[in-house]
Amino acid sequence: MPTERTEIKEDERVDDLQRNNLKIIQKTKGFCFGMDAVLLSGFAVVKPEETLLDLGTGTGIIPILLSAKTEGKKFIGLEIQEEVADMAARSVRMNQIEDRVHIIKGDIKEADQIFGRASFDVVTSNPPYMNDAHGLKNPNLPKAIARHELLCTLEDVVRTAATLLKTGGRFYMVHRPHRLNEILQVLTAYKLEPKRIKMVHPYADREANMVLIESVRGGKPMVKVEAPIIVYQQEGRYSDEIYEIYGY
Repeated sequence: MPTERTEIKEDERVDDLQRNNLKIIQKTKGFCFGMDAVLLSGFAVVKPEETLLDLGTGTGIIPILLSAKTEGKKFIGLEIQEEVADMAARSVRMNQIEDRVHIIKGDIKEADQIFGRASFDVVTSNPPYMNDAHGLKNPNLPKAIARHELLCTLEDVVRTAATLLKTGGRFYMVHRPHRLNEILQVLTAYKLEPKRIKMVHPYADREANMVLIESVRGGKPMVKVEAPIIVYQQEGRYSDEIYEIYGY
């Protein structure tokens, strides 16, 4: 249950993350985190004493989950929408993890001024997947911002990650396979060398609908294409790997 100091608004609900007794506040009818964020939290590696920044953190799901899954020192979520950032910050307080997780309201494009260059070991992002040429814009602004490149582009996200990472630092991103060629070009243009690529398929006989990518700031050219993740072993039942990632 929420602590006494945590405000839950009328249009919000509290969901159980099924890990370490963590919970998260989400809008009842607004944008909620999806499997892509959970898969990214399972793909990213955060070592002891490392600091992490999540760009466009939304509900704060990625830093909250990674604070439970890893031994990282500090996890920061950057979110431009004031109402969403406030909701994420209340989730952090509700879980009493303020000593490790912090939510900052700010623009990705100004992140280097907020934090300083080369200040993080790890950067993560579950950025908007659709550029102006793909998909209809959702009339709900928070949802539209989460799904479409309205406030930041793929290049904005990659450029910011490259600026904020220490040499040898790692950038983890989840995106759509149809933009993979563009993603790899942008990453290498900003000296983020792709190191691991993992496709995500809804079923074993279906095309991939997500891709997870790890890149290293100033790394040498060599990429490993890992075994794919299959989400469902049959309709209504996740694969064993998904249950493991979720922590069931």
